[in-house]
Amino acid sequence: MGAHHDTHDHGHSAGSHDHGSHASYIKGFILSVILTALPFGLVMAGGFENRLLTVALIVGFAVVQILIHMVYFLHMTAKHEEGWTLMSTLFTLIVVVIMLAGSIWVMYHMNTNMMPKMNHEALQGFGS
Repeated sequence: MGAHHDTHDHGHSAGSHDHGSHASYIKGFILSVILTALPFGLVMAGGFENRLLTVALIVGFAVVQILIHMVYFLHMTAKHEEGWTLMSTLFTLIVVVIMLAGSIWVMYHMNTNMMPKMNHEALQGFGS
């Protein structure tokens, strides 16, 4: 009756969500290829003398690549409209890291504290 019905949808205008341009997809792809090739080359070259440093670098490259994928392909930014998506994803990642780290810690300590010490000299005769 007297109600005004606006036919224009204010929340979903063309500029409200940046779904990326062709150039941004290419940039994300190139960064992803580089972040895959560098750790692959590192491992194929034998890595560093310090194995922990090699693993830390590979994990670092993986984390950066996850962030590249989130920004360039999933379009997760800190903008006001998409802020909750980014925050919920970061919260999920934190929970997953805590769960994985806790699980690895528990499994490591269960293995070292509960498994009987194996007699490796006695087992060598079985392989022949």
